[in-house]
Amino acid sequence: MSAAVTVRVPAKVNVQLAVGAARADGFHDLANVFLAVGLYDEVTATPADELRITCSGPDAAQVPLDATNLAARAAVALAERYGIEPAVHLHIAKDIPVAGGMAGGSADGAAALVACDALWGTGASRDELLAICAELGSDVPFSLVGGAALGTGRGEKLTPIEVGGAFHWVFAVADGGLSTPAVYGEFDRLTAEAEVPEPTASPALLAALRSGDSGALAGALTNDLQPAALSLRPSLADTLAAGTEAGALAALVSGSGPTTAFLVADEPAARKVADALLASETCRNARVAPAPARGAHVVTA
Repeated sequence: MSAAVTVRVPAKVNVQLAVGAARADGFHDLANVFLAVGLYDEVTATPADELRITCSGPDAAQVPLDATNLAARAAVALAERYGIEPAVHLHIAKDIPVAGGMAGGSADGAAALVACDALWGTGASRDELLAICAELGSDVPFSLVGGAALGTGRGEKLTPIEVGGAFHWVFAVADGGLSTPAVYGEFDRLTAEAEVPEPTASPALLAALRSGDSGALAGALTNDLQPAALSLRPSLADTLAAGTEAGALAALVSGSGPTTAFLVADEPAARKVADALLASETCRNARVAPAPARGAHVVTA
């Protein structure tokens, strides 16, 4: 057994989020094109007398430190599968925005799973880890895989996507979070009188990812949850406008929000857009990140 294991895990942006009508179980079928981006949390697992969660970094006070935390749930799920006690201290070093639509909680769950697997020497297969991830939440499997992938079902069934080049992003961090269930609820309200089509991945978007063409990708970005997020947080429209006016190729709400994402041509453009967003005072922070990024992986053991 190792003395400590640290796992790094990326945030994500949904370059396409096509949402179907609500299912009988309350979930929605999705065509969810994930792209991992270079903003990271790190989870360190060390042996302990009992399961304990601590957290540091921006907005750490908003992170639950009890059994509801996805990192804690991941440790318990792996321990139960292998008949061991989840006696581990998990420290989360946060850098992914909290409740920001970038899968920070899901990332921590995937990182904790990889860290505990290495710490305890369980030797779980990739398929076993992915199965546990799917039990934990819709976005958790992608946090394990990274890169780019199409998520179907409720987002947990992944098909890897080839990415032919680097993409540059700016993320505007809003004050406060948005509840994902609340955003889906607003989506249901807004589409109650409409016929919601079956979600399908955009061929143009997949081709843009494969070719590494930022301009083509900009023209194909879509998020069916954006109207719901804007309905609940109208001020996000000002952030989207500020980034677009500063030269972003495209702008959209990241997942269920409230973080907004701006695709830019290159790193100098990213710095320019980030500076303009901060100057606009329409967001709390602006972060620059490249994509794609590697999924959850051990960095020290």
